[in-house]
Formats: sequence, C-alpha cells, structure tokens
Amino acid sequence: MPDAAQFPRLAEKSLADALADTPVVVVQGPRQCGKTTLALRVGRPLGFEYLNLDDDASRRAAQDDPAGFVARLPERVIIDEVQRAPELFLPLKVEVDRRRVPGRFLLTGSTNVLLVPRVADSLAGRMGSIRLHPLAQCELARKEPRFLETILKGDFKIRTSPRLGEELAERIVGGGFPAALARNTAARRRQWYTDDLDALVQRDLRDLSRISSLRAIPKLLKLAASQTARLINVSELATPFEVSRPTIRDYVTLLERIFLLDELPPWHSNRMKRLVKTPKLHLADSGLACALLGITATELWQDRTMLGQLLETFVYGELRRQSSGIEEPIDFSHYRDKDGAEVDIVIKHSGARVSGVEVKASSTVHPTDFRGLRRLREATGKRFTCGVVLYDGEVTVGFGDGMFAVPLAALWA
Repeated sequence: MPDAAQFPRLAEKSLADALADTPVVVVQGPRQCGKTTLALRVGRPLGFEYLNLDDDASRRAAQDDPAGFVARLPERVIIDEVQRAPELFLPLKVEVDRRRVPGRFLLTGSTNVLLVPRVADSLAGRMGSIRLHPLAQCELARKEPRFLETILKGDFKIRTSPRLGEELAERIVGGGFPAALARNTAARRRQWYTDDLDALVQRDLRDLSRISSLRAIPKLLKLAASQTARLINVSELATPFEVSRPTIRDYVTLLERIFLLDELPPWHSNRMKRLVKTPKLHLADSGLACALLGITATELWQDRTMLGQLLETFVYGELRRQSSGIEEPIDFSHYRDKDGAEVDIVIKHSGARVSGVEVKASSTVHPTDFRGLRRLREATGKRFTCGVVLYDGEVTVGFGDGMFAVPLAALWA
C-alpha cells in the first residue's frame, strides 16, 4: 500500500537547504500530496514541533489573537495548512525581524500563499518556497531520476528500455497521490478523488474566495480534464455554465491557486512573429484527470486520442516533479507556431539553454515526429541543447543534430 512516508522525496534536500539559511520556509502543493509527511521527516530531527490549523481550536486561536499566537509558538515550529489563518503572516514578519535566524518557521500550504499580496509583501526576503507535487514515478520506483539531468546535458546513449504497453495506461490512471494509490481497486481510487475534491471545494475554495456557485467547480474540473494538454479555451469552458466568461476565468485562476490546474505558458521570442501565444491547460495529476473523466486503464488504452492527451499531462507532471530535485532553476513552456509546428514541453535551463520534449503514445518514431523540435532548434540556434521524442518503444536512438528518440520508461527507469 503506497504511503507518502514510505518514499524519499526529491524535494527533501531543497527543503533542508532552505531551512539552513532562511527564517521562514513554506512547502506548497495540493492537499494529500505529502507536504506534512515531508515537513515532519525533515523538521522533526531538527527539533521542530508541530501545529495543524485544520484543528478548530488552533485555527480559532490563530485567527482571534494572531500576535499572541505567534508570541507563544515554540522555538522552531511546523505550522500545517497555514493558509487557513492568513492573519498570522504579519506577526510572523514581526517575530522574524525581531530575531532573524534561519529555520524558525516551517509552513505548509494547500493554496499558493505567495499570490496573496499582503503575504508576499510582509515576508518578502524572509521566506523561501518549496513546491511539492504528488509522487513522481521515479519516487514510487525508489530510483534516482536521470532523465531530466540527461536532457539538460543533451547526452543520450544508445540503450534499451522495456516497452510499457498497457502498463502505461495503468500508470497514467494511477497518478501520484499517495492516498489514492493506497486504494486496492480503480473504483476505490475514483471514490477517493471524489471525496477529496468535495473537501477541497468545501474547505480551501470557500476559505479562499466568495465563489457564487461552488457546485460549478467539480463540473468545471471535469471539463478541464477533457481538455488537458490542449490550448486553454475559456469560452469553451464557460459554455455549459450560466456564468460569464470572466467568472470562469476567475474560477480557473482559483483552481490554479489550490494546485489542481496548471497553465503551461507559451514559449516566446522577440524575433519570431508567428508564434501562438495561448497557454496550455494541464490537470495537476493524470490520476485526478482520469477519475474526473471516469475512465479506466483499459478504456484509456483503447481511446488513442484521450491517451495522447493524458500521456502528455503525465509526462509534463513527471518532469515538473523531477525538477524539484534539481538545484538549477528550470522553466517549462510549450512551443506552437501558426504553421502548426509544435513542441509539447520546452525546458529552459542553465541561463538561456533550451531543450524540447515531444510525447508520442505510439511504439514507432518517424523523422516527421521531429518537425516541431527542428523548428525550435532553428529559433534558438546555439542555445538549443537537444530535442527528444518520448515514445512507447524499447531503444534510445539518435536522429542526428541533437535529436533523440527515447522510450517512455526511461523517464524513471
């Protein structure tokens, strides 16, 4: 039975490093992705005590007398689900300014507190942020991830990996939330997602904003799941609802703030005028998307169109998760021009260096599959590191000029 406590997390070193030199560190990510487990694993050996603001008494104390609550805190403390009492941030600033030492407060949040202006302003220069995702496939396999490091170097060697076949659909449907993976059947996993989504809507979104119709959110998420890995189309998302397009846009933004949706920005260049500048929409986890759509692994394997979309979201999620274990800053985007050339995932790293990843569900690769990657190489020139087509094959092979076909299993194997 998968349990977040069983698996080493790629973000663990980043969190320990941040606590060594930063007064306040916040671990942010969706509910049930393992934030508390990570905070306790890193914090407890360092002497951190633990408070949870999901506890009614603790939350009321923090809200009613935030300054007094902070004054009575232990020397080093984990405050779980801190977004439930945003009144604490100004007193935390005062306390840090009074005695500025690293690693005093370790916070966790299921909403992006850095997007709250008063929070960002009050703790600017005093707080570090660690983004935690659901479990990566390499974390589940307890293997050191090598794929992202290899693509940053552009140094793929000829080697073989197992073809995944229908196992690929099972991994996509499983996703990475520990509590969902702990369920013994697909039906029980779907039920967990349904229950968790209800809790998110009733708790985090209600705390975050006065939404006029909370009942619209699950329906909107299901519609977003059907459009995952596609260019975001707010008008299409708004069609089934009796609310305005700007309102749906606001709902999408709120779902991003609780880490259930992710907008992948377009890659841009001042030298190129024919680029499509619309973001792509991705669900935060492929397992969540499949549960919302009510699709099983067998059904997904048979629906090649939906398999392609969800596979792209699955790969994007895996790369985002692997990046949490890499020290250098990495930015993700997508490339599309008005001639129809596209690259599913563009990775900017090492300053201005650029690599690209195209995702295919097929077991064969053709030279035409590199069209978008070659266009990206032309656009970036010497900054281009390499281009990869991920496919469900068995052999890593070169296609010349920094282009490679790489089996999907190499993402974590």
